Amino acid sequence: MGRIIKVSGPVVVAEGMRGSMMYEVVRVGEERLMGEIIELEGDRATIQVYEETAGVKPGERVEGTGAQLSVELGPGILKQMYDGVQRPLEVIRSETGVFIKRGVDVPSLDRSKKWSFTPLVKKGEEVEAGDFIGEVPETELINHRVMVPPGVRGEIVEIADAGEYTVEDTIAVVKTPEGERELKLMHRWPVRAARPFREKLPPQEPLLSGQRIIDTFFPVAKGGTASIPGPFGAGKTVMGHQLAKWCDADVFIYIGCGERGNEMTEVLEEFPHLEDPKTGKPLMERTVLIANTSNMPVAARDASVYTGITLGEYYRDMGYSVALMADSTSRWAEAMREISGRLEEMPGEEGYPAYLASRLANFYERAGKVVTLGRDSRIGSLTVVGAVSPPGGDFSEPVTQNTLRITKVFWALDASLADRRHFPAINWLRSYSLYLDDISRWWEEEIGRGWLELRNRAMALLQKEAELQEIVQLVGPDALPEKERVVLEGARIIREDFLQQNAFHDVDTYCSARKQYLMLKVMLEFYELASDAVANGARAKDIAELEVRDDIARLKYVPEQEFEKAVEEVRKKMKTQINALLASQEVS
Repeated sequence: MGRIIKVSGPVVVAEGMRGSMMYEVVRVGEERLMGEIIELEGDRATIQVYEETAGVKPGERVEGTGAQLSVELGPGILKQMYDGVQRPLEVIRSETGVFIKRGVDVPSLDRSKKWSFTPLVKKGEEVEAGDFIGEVPETELINHRVMVPPGVRGEIVEIADAGEYTVEDTIAVVKTPEGERELKLMHRWPVRAARPFREKLPPQEPLLSGQRIIDTFFPVAKGGTASIPGPFGAGKTVMGHQLAKWCDADVFIYIGCGERGNEMTEVLEEFPHLEDPKTGKPLMERTVLIANTSNMPVAARDASVYTGITLGEYYRDMGYSVALMADSTSRWAEAMREISGRLEEMPGEEGYPAYLASRLANFYERAGKVVTLGRDSRIGSLTVVGAVSPPGGDFSEPVTQNTLRITKVFWALDASLADRRHFPAINWLRSYSLYLDDISRWWEEEIGRGWLELRNRAMALLQKEAELQEIVQLVGPDALPEKERVVLEGARIIREDFLQQNAFHDVDTYCSARKQYLMLKVMLEFYELASDAVANGARAKDIAELEVRDDIARLKYVPEQEFEKAVEEVRKKMKTQINALLASQEVS
């Protein structure tokens, strides 16, 4: 037990701490505030405290727990709203009211709730780390697989019968070389240590989100990494909601890391009422929310991202596809900068610590598609999407630049697009995805041939439009030749009718991969027909005024079951109306 000798905001220095270890959880002061040792020198320990330290004074005691900052892994995680160190907010509210009292200590998983356990192994069987020994229906959507924890291997000498058990009840006993080991429905895991796996695989399947600009133009693979940098008001939060609601992951984890309290309140109020579109069940049945807003203790932001990704790795190890959204990693980096300053460390660029890049890399590198531990060689994936909030939308600042070096997908949100009410406000000229070649085979086999060629043709058209816009701004569109004016019309169709999407429209909020493919195909077919017509003497202005142009614009509002029929009708109209236009011009 040590004594406090210095308090500086969330950083506390204590002496008499010889025998402590790095990242050990300690209890600070008379109110037993939760903290973590981040520096050791002799018998002095520097502690970052996860709660408000006002009123804590030198001389108060510090007690070590002998354990690193860990999370409890077991049934009961889903549907929960946690703070940055995995304390359940609903339980805290029921015990202390709407304001979190300092020093509150509640278990992460309900100790009294009984879960229906079904054994999957028998007495005498050999098991190893990662093997399933039983299952629990955690929610209506997710079956919780009870695994042998990492580092355990041996013979089952006892296994519980099917029945109701709490997370602390022993459900199996394994005879290991070191002796008998009791297994419960839950186990603990240190958040800063990545959970082990057998092999990392190349990501080859897209994480479909139902958002056209993401899935078709800048896709992310399951097990991949993506970043969403953007200024205030550009739509990061709505993007996070859309990914949570529509992405084809089995489990979704949302980390509200340092965002404004009112934004996080919207998330916490809205998510429990959202319906999973695939099953009709509440979306919370497969969701975990971690709330650590900007007015909560700064040190807990650092823990919240590790807490979230450890929960994600746990469900990945069960063989599930997991998606994690961290909003925003800039606030996490700011917390690192504040604590680094209080530790009097040498600052790096813009005051951020010199280890900013390595901390970001350690976080994103825990994503991946892996062969998990266990004899059945199951495959799970963890996809990580990090929102970045650069001050003033400046993408040259250190957090954005270091994130870009690590992640393979860049969705650049643009304030000018948001001002024009173009949502999602992803700038198609600044964004990129390095997964295109990896996932093109999946699109070709599952959706339609020539997908990558279609996508590249559409991007080339948009880039050509950007070049022409510079001329248009100088001399106006009338100065352009007809063949270039039809380029502007073709690009306008893709911009307004494909890239724009209404998150609050019943039909347009989600667009299946097949619908995206057919939409883009028919739009490019129209452009090709229009280009040929212009080459044969038609005017671009007359083509833009054709009735079928409105039919193409309305395609995104056509329900899925009626879409293919609508596309065929549009195709016929395109050919008929353009041929009629050419015929009328020949007559005139």
